[in-house]
Amino acid sequence: MGVLAARPIATTRLDLLPLRVEHAEEMAVVLSDPALHAFTGGAPDTLDSLRSRYLRMLAGSPDPAVSWLNWVVAIRDEPCLAGTVQATVGPSAHGPVAEIAWVVGTPWQGRGIATEAARALVAWLGGQRVRTVVAHVHPDHRASAAVATAAGLAPTGERHEGEIRWQLDIGP
Repeated sequence: MGVLAARPIATTRLDLLPLRVEHAEEMAVVLSDPALHAFTGGAPDTLDSLRSRYLRMLAGSPDPAVSWLNWVVAIRDEPCLAGTVQATVGPSAHGPVAEIAWVVGTPWQGRGIATEAARALVAWLGGQRVRTVVAHVHPDHRASAAVATAAGLAPTGERHEGEIRWQLDIGP
């Protein structure tokens, strides 16, 4: 399959833009609410730690068979970023598999932004010949479960580090 690169993805209201280190300043504010870590643990990154993390992410996976793909979510009619989506794509016995995740800043939640971004990401991955899409969702995180459902994933009953594995099989 080869290494994939994040490309711009447009939806009705959103532009998913490939991550750049320069996004760290605005994203540090978008992701600053400690409530965003209620289900995942940890605390918001400082601007410097977010810049460092973005540099590592953009350097790519040390495994040449794995692609790290990251986007910021821009709302087209508002001059702001509102969140991120990401996919880690690698080989499996059944073809390429992508593990995805999303986060939307607290002020933009409840507007369908995460759902629209996740659906667009899953569709884009399908166009890249990814065969399986996986997400891990905390069992009490109803909003994230709703996003996963809307993106076509279903809970598998399997758990990974306390989270439920959700999955969508796209192709043969």
